[in-house]
Amino acid sequence: MISEQQDLFAHLIPQPRDLERLRQVQAGLPPNLHLGTTSWTNPDWEGLIYPPGTPSQDYLEHYAKAFGAVEIDSTWYRIPSAKAVEGWQRRVPEHFHFAVKVPRLITHERNLVDCQGEMEEFLGIMRPLGSRLGPLLLQFEYIARGRDAGEHETGEQFRRRLAAFLPHLPTDQLRFTLEVRNAKWVRPELLELLRDHRVALALTSYYTMPDLAALRARLDPVSADFLYLRFLGDRKGMDEHVNEQIQSGRKQRHWDELVWDRREETGRWVAELKALLTQRPDLETYVFFNNHYAGYAPGSLELFAQAWAAGT
Repeated sequence: MISEQQDLFAHLIPQPRDLERLRQVQAGLPPNLHLGTTSWTNPDWEGLIYPPGTPSQDYLEHYAKAFGAVEIDSTWYRIPSAKAVEGWQRRVPEHFHFAVKVPRLITHERNLVDCQGEMEEFLGIMRPLGSRLGPLLLQFEYIARGRDAGEHETGEQFRRRLAAFLPHLPTDQLRFTLEVRNAKWVRPELLELLRDHRVALALTSYYTMPDLAALRARLDPVSADFLYLRFLGDRKGMDEHVNEQIQSGRKQRHWDELVWDRREETGRWVAELKALLTQRPDLETYVFFNNHYAGYAPGSLELFAQAWAAGT
């Protein structure tokens, strides 16, 4: 009865400014290309993606009207409850995909050592998502030269831990992707290890990492039967820029509009991705955008979709 009443009065609810435009720009994309953002919980998107005044617990179902995938950031901080995961599943359509960050307890605190129990617990919580469960992201921190000069250059210790960890992953049942933030770690030895276990290297637009063109010029970045791209940008630089605009009164909300022009860079990434997919058109491809990339993740996604359409 409640849902019927909501449908009856839906036409009276102010429509989000960007919703229909985002739907239209994605309408002609290939079915194996899944676009989304790195969160759905931003209140700055009210009136843009979500109707004004939407309760935060209802953001996800409105998000799923605009996008077909999302990367969950909250799981990096803690393993969610089974009830929370059931709620996510219930609020999205069957074709929706959740990409999920593996908890920092495993990747940062335990450094992949003595964490099999925690990993099994995490996977057990996530499995009920079924067909909605997309890739699981293992994200690792940047190792500065001052912290460990040798590891900064080679990532050798990291690869040893990874080699011991990967055989325990159920890669025959679930998809996993791995992100490093030291550019020099992306070398043939790492790619061979990932290929042996069918784990995808995350291709990341991040200030410490090479772009896709530079990466493809020196090696084959494909290591699994899918691709995973993240547009992250420079968190510190973007925070400083947006906070200055807020303080000066030029902006009222932090993450409601594009503030850096990434159009040319986005076009280059799209061209390289298309070239890669021309060789392997069957690859499932996931692409996610962070607010810190250009100031407004949905706007960055729109630019990507426009660039894709313009190049067809």
